[in-house]
Amino acid sequence: MTIFLNVRLTIFRHFDFIWSVPIFDLCNEVTDKFSDMLPYKNLIVIDKKSNVAVYKQLALQFINLIQEGKLLPGAELPSTRTLANDLQLHRKTIMAAYNALVTEDWIDNLPRKGYAVSLRLPVVRPRSYNTNRLGAYKGISSFGFEKLETVIYPSVSLAHSRIVVNDGFPDISILPAEAIIKEYRNVLEYTTLNRIGTEWHAEGSPDFRKSLCTFLNQTRGMDIGMDNLLTSRGAQMAIYLAASLIIQPGDKVVVSDPSYLLASMLFERLGAELIRVPVDEEGMCTVPLEEILKNNDVRLLYVIPHHHHPTTVTLSVQRRNHLLQLIKAYDLAVIEDDYDYDFRYQYDPYLPLASGDHGGNIIYIGSLTKVLGTPFRLGYMIATQEFVQSAAKLRALIDLRGEVLMEQTVTGLIDSGELARHIKKANKLYAQRCDFLSDLINDELSDVVDFTKPTGGMALWLKFKPTFPLSKIVKKAGTMGLAFTGSVYNEDVNGRFNACRFGFASLQEEEMKEAIHILRKSADSLVK
Repeated sequence: MTIFLNVRLTIFRHFDFIWSVPIFDLCNEVTDKFSDMLPYKNLIVIDKKSNVAVYKQLALQFINLIQEGKLLPGAELPSTRTLANDLQLHRKTIMAAYNALVTEDWIDNLPRKGYAVSLRLPVVRPRSYNTNRLGAYKGISSFGFEKLETVIYPSVSLAHSRIVVNDGFPDISILPAEAIIKEYRNVLEYTTLNRIGTEWHAEGSPDFRKSLCTFLNQTRGMDIGMDNLLTSRGAQMAIYLAASLIIQPGDKVVVSDPSYLLASMLFERLGAELIRVPVDEEGMCTVPLEEILKNNDVRLLYVIPHHHHPTTVTLSVQRRNHLLQLIKAYDLAVIEDDYDYDFRYQYDPYLPLASGDHGGNIIYIGSLTKVLGTPFRLGYMIATQEFVQSAAKLRALIDLRGEVLMEQTVTGLIDSGELARHIKKANKLYAQRCDFLSDLINDELSDVVDFTKPTGGMALWLKFKPTFPLSKIVKKAGTMGLAFTGSVYNEDVNGRFNACRFGFASLQEEEMKEAIHILRKSADSLVK
């Protein structure tokens, strides 16, 4: 056996060796934890019909695992009893293989610890004897697939950014952390955990849906039951599910201009032809919408009436009434995206369209992500019972269980009143930040941007004047430590838009001051 293994080792000694102890030390932490979890039953194949003794086959295959990097220096090996049981071999056979490997310095027999791959192993060159197990993924796939190259948001490196302006996300530093931890602990108690782990509901946690229905009925003037509500991992999933059930290739879908980019991309992905309706200071223009409906077979309308994305404007009462009339007259399917309804800084009498008389044609989409923060992927869909059941079946194809633990946690926050208290606190803080930023921009950037202070939400829609191309300003600001990760609508060939969303809810006042100072300097650099 010694001669047999020496032949293998002699081959390797024709090549240069390099020692890399720091790398070994780094790898050992991971390897020690997971090497004993390797599926040896699948990695080691013994041919009992071979002329080579079984213990020699076993020893050679361990050498291969070491050479291929699956077993790194310091990795603990399974005990002889465990490996014998896994491979259905006699324990003496395993001991013979280990002893041979010890003799050739491939492994060490450590007192009171068992066997481990030797730390004295060299890293062998050429690479053909040290195959990287991930090497197969470093090239290009040989099969064909659709390459999605559309840029959703500008790619911005945050490595040198001191301030990040997002699309309008909440400040997670004000979350009621202790209350969340308390509710999460309650969920992890055996009785609750066992129940939610055993049950399965395609529409989402019954406890969560029941509590959420009560919350929505009280805050949005709705009259819904659990059968009308489906939970999802954020509003984006809910939009996807609803649109997938409605749109067929070639269907016409009406969206605003501009509109929420990800929704428009989704509709086009499903094969829809988009018809765009302009937006002004009163929201989506319903008169041209009516003309479109008269002259086209429209399958779906996507509307964001409360705080339109990206412009933040609110649909006026007159247009809301007109839109509801059109929905009923043309029996129109509607997705109402109400992503941040809970944040209103002035008296706002507007209820969702879904709370009006629409004959069940409106699918209402909302999100608690905008309340709790981006780490909490909790969205929901409200529709007729029949539609919800179909959406639940579709969701099961990509997401069987949903955020069960977090749904139960938020159920406790709703039932205890903690969620309502948090929304009230956040509203007060965000209103102050909205006022502060608006005043700051009026003082420092009035010659650069135009904007209308919104009545709610978490972002301003800044329209840069034609002499200040947004693409150049964002690029220049990036060199000074200010990054934009939200919706940036650069000027097109017609000079339209040249605008961006400036999320303020998650920024401190000092951060807003610095951000505006950098924008001022960036703008000034363009006119020098």
